[in-house]
Amino acid sequence: MLAQDRRRIRRGIGLAADRSRHPGKTRGSLPAVIPHRRLGLALAALALVASSCSAILVSPPAPTPADFPGIVSALGARGITVSDVVSGDAGCLDTGLARTAIGFSASGLGLAAPTRLRVFIFNDQAAYERRRADVDTCAMAWATDPATFESIEAVPFVLQGQGPWPAEFKTALRAALTAAAGG
Repeated sequence: MLAQDRRRIRRGIGLAADRSRHPGKTRGSLPAVIPHRRLGLALAALALVASSCSAILVSPPAPTPADFPGIVSALGARGITVSDVVSGDAGCLDTGLARTAIGFSASGLGLAAPTRLRVFIFNDQAAYERRRADVDTCAMAWATDPATFESIEAVPFVLQGQGPWPAEFKTALRAALTAAAGG
């Protein structure tokens, strides 16, 4: 035996010294590491099962209403062209309501000429309910014929314009507004 090996054994660094202090265990050997890996794999599998079970119980979040570009996109997807957009165009002098209003011209789907529409976009259902009657009061300031005036609602939106509108145009407006509202 070499002198270097004798010194290691005396200091307790050698393999024989390790076995005497910890019977059945060796440093860095594969059998000592495997139980820890099995435990780690078992814990990872348990975490995966637990997270997948909770995903089944949680419902997806409710869709949020679109902004005006989202409304325009929904209209375009249904064959309605939007032009002459004016933010704040409520059609009346109610400055609070004007903050929620956007006026625009719409054409397509059987309309002989573009028609002026106004959409009122509210932050939430509470604001919609609080201001809904004001939208109708405002409309009376700009509607030319109350008998043919048209209005479509999809909370938190109100879309209004002078009619009459062709059935295909009105159906597309309602579908686009409903989709943009998250429904």
